[in-house]
Amino acid sequence: MQNSRTKTVDLVIHAMLIALVFISTVFLNIKLPIASNGGLVHLGTAMLFIASILFGPKKGAIAGAVGMGLFDLVGGWLVWAPITIISRALQGYIVGKIAWSKGSQGESLPKNIFAMIVSVPVMIGVYYIGEAIMFSSLIIPLASIPGDLVQNAIGMMIAIPVCLVLKKIPYIASFAR
Repeated sequence: MQNSRTKTVDLVIHAMLIALVFISTVFLNIKLPIASNGGLVHLGTAMLFIASILFGPKKGAIAGAVGMGLFDLVGGWLVWAPITIISRALQGYIVGKIAWSKGSQGESLPKNIFAMIVSVPVMIGVYYIGEAIMFSSLIIPLASIPGDLVQNAIGMMIAIPVCLVLKKIPYIASFAR
């Protein structure tokens, strides 16, 4: 009985994290005029960081990949979906893996900040490679990098204080273990 309850709670947490990433991407975004190929800054990145720090690499990777991938599928960015799914799964996994390394479970602020910073070049690199293939150019993808940097910086500025507050709430902390 306990195992069934644990699986149900785990499924509900996954679904809620995916929904939070999706909603944050859909409703809280700004299309950038600097990138002709569709630069977009949204708060889904902040939610990916929060999910990864609070719940670890698996949930962070799934929330980021499915939440933002679903946005691409339903939001008119279909061609970007494979790139988004790969880059955000890797980004969520990296943040969670570092934040939860050596038993810290996302409790170390310096480690959390380091985790987010380390994930940014991976995310940018995957998008760069995907765009280079998509546009048959090594130059065109460079236009997306400033927007990616802004999006990640905003995500970090939001995720750090939110995680600090949420980690202090015993009810939330009990689900993150």
